[in-house]
Amino acid sequence: MLIPVLDNGGAVEAARYAAFLFLERGVTEVELLEVLEPVDQGRVAAFHSRSSLVREEKRAMLKALIDVRTILEEAGVPYHWKRVFGHRTKAIADYAALTQPDVMVIDASHMGFFRRMVTLASLARRTVTPVTMVH
Repeated sequence: MLIPVLDNGGAVEAARYAAFLFLERGVTEVELLEVLEPVDQGRVAAFHSRSSLVREEKRAMLKALIDVRTILEEAGVPYHWKRVFGHRTKAIADYAALTQPDVMVIDASHMGFFRRMVTLASLARRTVTPVTMVH
C-alpha cells in the first residue's frame, strides 16, 4: 500500500485505514511517500533563498510524518519511508510506476472538493494503480 503525504495536512486518516487493514490481514506493508513540491516557483522565491524554502517545507512536513508514523508504529504495521521532490501527482505516479504498489490510499480529509477531484483525475490518468481516497 502506498500512502502519499502531500502536504502538512498529513495522511492520518490513510494511516488509520492502513492500520485497520493490517490488523484485518489485508495489508502486509506500507510505503510512505513524502512529496515536496518545487519551492523555487511562485512569488515567495523572489524573497527567500531556495535552501531556506526547502528547509521550511521539510520542517512543516515533519509534524505530519510524525503523526502518520506514530499510528503505523502503534499498530505494528511495517513501513518504509521515502521523500521525493516534484509536482504532486507526477511524483506520485512516477514512484508508483517504480514500486508497483497494489493500492494507493490518499488522505483527502483536509482537501477541498476541487483539489480532491483534480488530484484523483490526474492520478487516474497517470497511473494504473487503484486509488482510494479516505476522509
